[in-house]
Amino acid sequence: MLRAEVRRFTVRQRRRRAVWLGAAASIVVLVLATLAAAYSPLFAVESIQVEGASQLDGGAVEDALAGQLGTPLPLVDESAVKATLVTFPLIESYTLEARPPHELVVRIVERTPIGFVKTAAGYNLVDAAGVVLSTTPDPLAGVPSITVRGGTNSAAFEAIGQVMRSLPDSIGSKVTAVSASTPDDVALKLGATNTRVVWGSAEDSALKAVVLQTTMKARPPAGVSVYDVSSPRAVVVR
Repeated sequence: MLRAEVRRFTVRQRRRRAVWLGAAASIVVLVLATLAAAYSPLFAVESIQVEGASQLDGGAVEDALAGQLGTPLPLVDESAVKATLVTFPLIESYTLEARPPHELVVRIVERTPIGFVKTAAGYNLVDAAGVVLSTTPDPLAGVPSITVRGGTNSAAFEAIGQVMRSLPDSIGSKVTAVSASTPDDVALKLGATNTRVVWGSAEDSALKAVVLQTTMKARPPAGVSVYDVSSPRAVVVR
């Protein structure tokens, strides 16, 4: 009796083990088949979609990345993509998304120009980090001129960048010139009235922008020569 019971237990154990081994083998086969399909032409890149481009020509970016066409999505060469995208100065950052079965999506964030700096080569359009976005022989219409001691690598330019990025569109659209010789003496010039805005340092720029916006509504630039918001809690208007 004991031997018969042991045999029955052993048979059940073998069957249970066979079931588990069969299930495990099926999973392994399924994983391998999935990986084989993912890395095969079945999931090759057939189209590249660029999102987020407004100043930049999205079609030009897609054409530049054409070398990735035909590559299985998991094998897209991210280093090659990066090397291509850095040739577009307007791109500040980007992300990649694979949309099976055949689409590669490139989402870009563009740099925002704050003005132009005059150089021996022409007029450099720059963003708040001092990155040159383009160079033209003549200044671009509607773009503020930047006069800064020490160039775009200086602390004075860094302050200008922070100030310009803090401005709401209602003010930024009126700025025709910005200057600084130190990080503490940023000044703006507004529109046809040539009204001067004494900003001072970039400290409290968000508060200064709100105060200036409110003050300009109460005292429009047409009747003002200077707004001094260097001390935002004690604004001076002349």
